[in-house]
Amino acid sequence: MSKERAGRRGGSRRPLIGLVAMALMAALAGCGNDDATADRPRPVFVVQPGQGDGVSLSAYPGEVRAREESALSFRVGGNLVRRLVDVGDTVKRGELLAELDPDDLRLQAQATQAQLAAAEAQLARAAADRSRFASLAGQQLVSRSALDAQEAAHAAALGQVRAARAQLDVARNQAAYTQLRAPRSGAIALRHAEAGQTVAAGQPVFTLAGAGGREVAIALPEARIREFSAGQPVVVEPWNAAGTRLSGTIREIAPAADPQSRTYAARITLNGDAARAVELGQSVRVYVPQAGRNGALRVPLSAIQRGDGDATALWVVDPATKKLHLAPVQLGPLADDSAPVLSGIDADDWIVAAGGHLLREGQPVAPVDRQNRPIAIAAKAR
Repeated sequence: MSKERAGRRGGSRRPLIGLVAMALMAALAGCGNDDATADRPRPVFVVQPGQGDGVSLSAYPGEVRAREESALSFRVGGNLVRRLVDVGDTVKRGELLAELDPDDLRLQAQATQAQLAAAEAQLARAAADRSRFASLAGQQLVSRSALDAQEAAHAAALGQVRAARAQLDVARNQAAYTQLRAPRSGAIALRHAEAGQTVAAGQPVFTLAGAGGREVAIALPEARIREFSAGQPVVVEPWNAAGTRLSGTIREIAPAADPQSRTYAARITLNGDAARAVELGQSVRVYVPQAGRNGALRVPLSAIQRGDGDATALWVVDPATKKLHLAPVQLGPLADDSAPVLSGIDADDWIVAAGGHLLREGQPVAPVDRQNRPIAIAAKAR
């Protein structure tokens, strides 16, 4: 009986041990899921300095343009007989784009060639006469003045030959100018003439957008021109991709206003990978954060993190890794809903505007705007 009871007790313990093992495995699996969840990017609401509530932010319409744009034209006039490219075509340096009718210039070159042959014949005759008169002058059969006349005739014939050769070079160059070739690699942005049209020398036929980079062209108002400067950071948002924020800087501002629109033309350089996110001719909005008094950037009060003593910091998103790092900052006098940042961050940094007490150093995040739309943060140019 004792052996039978012992067998029953052992049999009842085996299922209990199995249940305990399964519970331990489930607990370990749950811990692993927590780690995986912790490594997932956490959505955070981000802004750039100067874009918080109560901060002035000016927006201007712009257009994506090539940094190098060239109006291509023929150096001679004539009838356009062939157009080999169209708008949007990609061309390489030296590629043939269009041709003029070369017949007139070819005939002109032939006429100049004939003039050169005649001048060379005159030079040969003058050289022979000079040689004969020099021999006769040595025998004192002709006067010295007659020999001098032959020397002058030879010099004049030599000058005519040189002039004819120069005219022939010009005629040959003009014949070559009937072919319009691309001065650099790029894309055809505009077409100004069609085959069969008679064009003048210097009249634009194509506009070539160079492959060297992309910029944004905007117009700045005359009344606020002193608020802008080269190197000032801006934010670019494509019209067809609302919520996509691309960082840039003002590269140049025209020194004089346009006489009709009374605005100043400006060019915006896109930083890092932002240039590859837009296409030629694309419409964009350019946001220019307006600095507060003393030129300080401003951030929302909800973004400020307090440390020991009076230390303050902001959570900044690393554009390359999309991870957080805490940046110590120096603040100015606080306003009702924002604070000026005197040092510690740049105007094109992206900072976490809310919920900073739940974040940690090095945490991966997914930046979003106020409407919970993802924001594509481009890496900064080095």
